[in-house]
Amino acid sequence: MNTALKLRQSGATAVEFALVLIIFLTFLLGIIDFSRMLFTWNAANEATRLGARYAVVCDDTGNSAQVLLKMKAILPQIQTINLDWIPVGCTPATCEGVTLTITNLDYQWISPIAGIAKLSVIRMPSFSTFLTREIMRQDPNSGTICS
Repeated sequence: MNTALKLRQSGATAVEFALVLIIFLTFLLGIIDFSRMLFTWNAANEATRLGARYAVVCDDTGNSAQVLLKMKAILPQIQTINLDWIPVGCTPATCEGVTLTITNLDYQWISPIAGIAKLSVIRMPSFSTFLTREIMRQDPNSGTICS
């Protein structure tokens, strides 16, 4: 009777291990994806700050493409930015500040938690910052701030 019972339960441990492993890996991949999303969120905030800083220091009121290029060095997923000078239509000498906003930033899940492909892309909120105007065209030592 003992041998018959052992034969019926011989694969039970392997089945239980497989079920627990699937649940464990699902949670682990979810935690990794959530960590990646928080990293992207932080990088978007930092890229916004850097882009606004570059715009106000390098006194170029019409070149948002150069600002976007600097921001993509931190977060390549950035596609569109809004660079608004305060007041509208000012010249580099009369501008008081800049507002920079990242829009349409998508986050792509990599784990199977999101499931369907349509649900695996998450639109992140807009990231925005405002900085007042500074004039500092170049570093006295290297001269490379605005290159």
